[in-house]
This record gives sequence, structure tokens and C-alpha cells, in this order.
Amino acid sequence: MRRLLSWVINAPKTIRTMWLTLAASPLKLKNTSLMLCTSSFQGDNLCNGTHGKKALLSDCQLFEGQFEELVTELTERDLSDPALADALSRLREVLVYNSPGGKRNRGLSVIGSLRELLPPNQLTQDVVQRALLVGWCIELLQAFFLVADDIMDASVTRRGQPCWYKKDGIGLDAINDSFLLEGSIYRLLRRHCRDQPYYVHLLELFTETSFQTELGQALDLMTAPPGQIDLNRFTMERYKAIVKYKTAYYSFYLPVAAAMYIAGIKSEVEHNNAKHILLEMGEFFQIQDDYLDCYGDPAVTGKIGTDIQDNKCSWLVVTALEIMTPEQRAELEACYGRHDDASVEKVKALYNTLQMPALYCKYEDESYQRLQKLIAGHAQNLPHSVFHNFANKIYKRNK
Repeated sequence: MRRLLSWVINAPKTIRTMWLTLAASPLKLKNTSLMLCTSSFQGDNLCNGTHGKKALLSDCQLFEGQFEELVTELTERDLSDPALADALSRLREVLVYNSPGGKRNRGLSVIGSLRELLPPNQLTQDVVQRALLVGWCIELLQAFFLVADDIMDASVTRRGQPCWYKKDGIGLDAINDSFLLEGSIYRLLRRHCRDQPYYVHLLELFTETSFQTELGQALDLMTAPPGQIDLNRFTMERYKAIVKYKTAYYSFYLPVAAAMYIAGIKSEVEHNNAKHILLEMGEFFQIQDDYLDCYGDPAVTGKIGTDIQDNKCSWLVVTALEIMTPEQRAELEACYGRHDDASVEKVKALYNTLQMPALYCKYEDESYQRLQKLIAGHAQNLPHSVFHNFANKIYKRNK
């Protein structure tokens, strides 16, 4: 036995993880029999509990498997008043249509980060299940934002299907549906995390992040009002403020901060350290998105970019405005925000003349180096892998 224990202690991380977690039991969901798997960002597939004949499930599979259970809980088990039957049926429809789809990076980042913050023997089935649930709460927050954003932007499609408000019989009732999505977050948190020491921290984190995102959306709407093209509003200072508040807080800081609280890390200093790194990462992510909107391959990205036509305050146009001649600016003002193909092509030709792809590559390299310095300087008491795993997902991406 002593020899076996010695071998386990000195074994590679993946083998050691498996041996240390064999004693745990499978996740107990009412309608499924899923086994908790300690998949890390790198894709380790080792179980927290085992029934020899069961297949090992990745975090992604566990995450997807939890969705129907949460829908059932919200629409059938939470409130039992028969008078609410029609409203709860509507809630199910809203959840099923708007929550699935997408890459799930935000939601999965909670359990992924937690696996780096806690040793395997502390990743019990209850801890992992709550982390998956909190991840779904972030996905519901995303769905809430997108349903509302599509109405404000008059968008037509989202994730390859008509926007929710564009569906027959929905229209502006979708505004209340977005509220239902937001309300579902706090129902789930209360039911599953109320007795946890981090419950209040999660509530404050979600409400604060929601408010920050809404402020970012307000800046975005005021910078490019529908039907009003004013490039004087497009400054780098305004652009970075929009990105920081509308995207970076909820897409990057929120999942990691939630995992930190679940792991018992509540130090304001450590959260600020993580925030410095993750907001930098969030800024680059949005700049990358802006670049791919114009230069990405639609066959790879899955969408045709429309930032030029939609008068978006993007990194490309803001950067171009800083370096172009008065004559080039006059041409940009005549073409930006127009929907005809000729105007769009003229803007793209201007970008090429200004060598925007080369400027972007330079920015990408500088941002990566800046991020490495931030990790070295601010993550002294946090696992660097939390941040490197995020960086590996987004740097040099093409979709």
C-alpha cells in the first residue's frame, strides 16, 4: 500500500487526479445519471466518481446535460400556482429558444477556472454541480442581454435563426421575455447557493456586472444612434470604455470571479489582480471580433460582417480615424454607415490603404506581451493557468 501511495503521489497530474477522486460518487440529477468529470481547459477526461460501465463525460457534456434539468426546475418545480401555467410555458419556450447555441465559453469558464483553483479532492460532486449551475446563470445573463440588444439594434438573425422578437407573435413582448431570463438567474442562485458562504458575493457580482454591462450598452447606443452618422463621436477613449463595460466585465471577469468566490477566494486584492488581467483580455477579444467582422472568412466565422453598414464604433474605424488624411476622412464620412455594396467596398479599400491588417497584427503581438506581463505581475497568488487557458482560447483565433 505504501508503495502504491508513493507511486500515486509522484504520478503525472492526470493519473494522480484520477486516483485522488475515485472515491466520489456520481452526480445526482433527477432525470439523468451523469458522472462528474474533471475535464480541464486542456481536455483531461478523468472522473470524480465512477461506475465502471458508465462513459466518462467532459465538462462540456456535463454542462449541456444540465440544461434540461434547469429548464424543468424553473418551469415545473419552482412555482406551482396553476394560474401561472401559461406564463411558465412561455418561460420554457423563451429558455429553450434563446439559451442554447453559441460557444458556451462564458459558462464553461466557471468550472474550467475552478478546476485550476481547487485541488481535485475538493472538487466534490456538489461543488462541481454548483459551478456548472453558476455557469448556466452566466449563459442566461448573456441570453438576457442578447434578446434586448437585438431589439435595440433591429437585428434580424442571431445564431443562425431569427431573433426572438422577430418570431411570429412575439414582437416587443420579447422585452418582458428578456426580464424573465434575467429573473431566472436569481431563482437558480437562491435555490442552489443560498446556504453557501459565497452566496451574497455571487449576488453582488451578478448585479454589479449587469449594471456595468448596461452602462456599456448605453455608451454604445449614444455613440452611434440609429440613423445618425457622426464620426466625431468615434474616439479611442470612448471605444475602450464601451468595450470594457459592455463586453469585458461579463465575458471575462464574471466567470473567473465567480469561480474564485466558489473556491473561497474573496480577497478584494486578489479579485482586483484578476480584473486587471481579464479586462485586458476582454479588450483584445472585442478588437479581434471587430477585425474578424471585416477580414474574417465567413465560411469560418459563420457570419457575414456588417459593422461598416451598421455604423459601429469598431476598433478598425477608430484606429483609421487616428491616422488618415483629411481627404481620406471625407471619403470615409461619405461611405461609412451606408448599406450599398459600393460604399462598403470603398471603406474596406480605405482600410487596406491604411494597412489595417498589419496594424492589427502589431497590436495583437503587443497585447499578448502586455498580457504576459500582467499575469506575471498580478497573478502572484493565483494559478497562472487560469489566465493562460483563457489566452490560448482567444489569441490567433479565426472565428
